[in-house]
Amino acid sequence: MSLKCGIVGLPNVGKSTIFNAITNAGAEAANYPFCTIEPNVGMVSVPDSRLDELVKVYNPKSIVPAVTEFVDIAGLVKGASKGEGLGNQFLTHIRECNAIMEVVRCFEDDDITHVLGSVDPVRDIDIIETELILKDLDSVEKRLNTEAKAARTGNAKAKENLEACELLKKGLEEGHSAREYIGKNGDALDAIVQDLALLTAKPLFYCANIREDDLEKKGNAYVDQLKEFAAKQGTSVVVISGKIEEELSTMEPEDKAELLKDYGMEESGLDSVVREGYRILGLQTFFTAGEKECRAWTFEKGSKAPRCAGVIHSDFEKGFIRAETLAFEDFRKYGSWNAAKEAGVVRTEGKEYVVKDGDIMYYLFNV
Repeated sequence: MSLKCGIVGLPNVGKSTIFNAITNAGAEAANYPFCTIEPNVGMVSVPDSRLDELVKVYNPKSIVPAVTEFVDIAGLVKGASKGEGLGNQFLTHIRECNAIMEVVRCFEDDDITHVLGSVDPVRDIDIIETELILKDLDSVEKRLNTEAKAARTGNAKAKENLEACELLKKGLEEGHSAREYIGKNGDALDAIVQDLALLTAKPLFYCANIREDDLEKKGNAYVDQLKEFAAKQGTSVVVISGKIEEELSTMEPEDKAELLKDYGMEESGLDSVVREGYRILGLQTFFTAGEKECRAWTFEKGSKAPRCAGVIHSDFEKGFIRAETLAFEDFRKYGSWNAAKEAGVVRTEGKEYVVKDGDIMYYLFNV
């Protein structure tokens, strides 16, 4: 599993500027609504200093980092659920993502028109959330009608699904997102949410786009307002300056580090965004390393060794025998696999082993 993150928000909040910066993909960014029509897609290598350390030790012929896919989706306006603006086209693109980063404008600028005439983070979020809820409500109502017809024939499963749809419908009508119901109301409801790919069920975090002169202060009053709102929703906020990220994207590592230091930043916006995306999706990284290749692999937290083997190749999972495993901190401590093995910290793990973030793995399998 990899991270596919949809970048959404109202027009002119800085989505395409941020997309350009973190992917260096050159998407058009202009001061008018619907500049983005078809979604721009960019693949980004996931920054990971652990992979860099492995490369220094092995000097491999090939280096393969984990990747994140970002999708810059056209700006959403009020009425999108009914086809306003780019309407359903926009919402379809969201369905294809497994996480959502909602860019929220948290800066004043007379040269950049706000589509609603003023800056108000919570109002902007409410507009987008309402449109997503309305679109989900339409999907649930259609499914409810289908299940109701089947339930009238005495189909027990359809009756269970009908009850789940009715609960979802009531919640959406009251302004609740589908994610509030996942894992709390039975398998039937969870299956319907997954089958319909409901938009408000997707993990989401906010990206506060601020001016560069607010970076050292770590934000402004708009950001404070957004963080307070997000905390009540159980959601997180990443603060980023699209303009600074544009500068960072063109810099050499040394210059980049110096600019980050000047603004009191420990990491770039890209690092923050990827880290938060991994967190909300429960993703982690294991490594395979050798002279031929050093590679980072993405897996779901809590996965056992055979399932992680399947991330590499399905045959690895089918024919799994065991996994030689070394924690990255032990690799760092001893400086090499062989030294760690001599120290007795390389472990042999079986089918029930739950892989840890940073594990270095060698799989033995037989097909």
